[in-house]
Amino acid sequence: MAINEVREHLKKWGRDSDIIELEASSATVDLAARALQVEPARIAKTISIKNNGDMLLVVAAGDAKIDNSKFKKHFGYKPKMSNPEEVLTFTGHAVGGVCPFGLLNNIPVYLDISLKRFTTIFPACGSSNSAIELTCAELEEYSGSQGWVDVCKDWQKSL
Repeated sequence: MAINEVREHLKKWGRDSDIIELEASSATVDLAARALQVEPARIAKTISIKNNGDMLLVVAAGDAKIDNSKFKKHFGYKPKMSNPEEVLTFTGHAVGGVCPFGLLNNIPVYLDISLKRFTTIFPACGSSNSAIELTCAELEEYSGSQGWVDVCKDWQKSL
């Protein structure tokens, strides 16, 4: 089970016991926000994008969407969403629980600046009913992030 890999990953920082396992599903931004009783924007969703057999992950605020032109300008190619089978094969996490922790493969992780407006955010933890509350600095460290990017849109509406 992927949550066990995430728990093992977070042990390095003594945060494995901070995983929140919910009774309700947290498989979508709206379900996670409802289950955690936070605004949807504070859900840190992990977006899997493929390119010629490779994948990268972008972690963004729940109210953000990938902006194709910003993404292409930064990464040099048009973003293509991975399908559920590809996501599971590359990350080891099923859609609904994808997170940047305990990954099956060494996949580059980028954090979108849409997250920086919050003191804490809630990424999933490898299952469709789990999350953890982290600061942006903790997310950056625990995910082994390649850094912060500005590749999303629509989130500025809520500022």
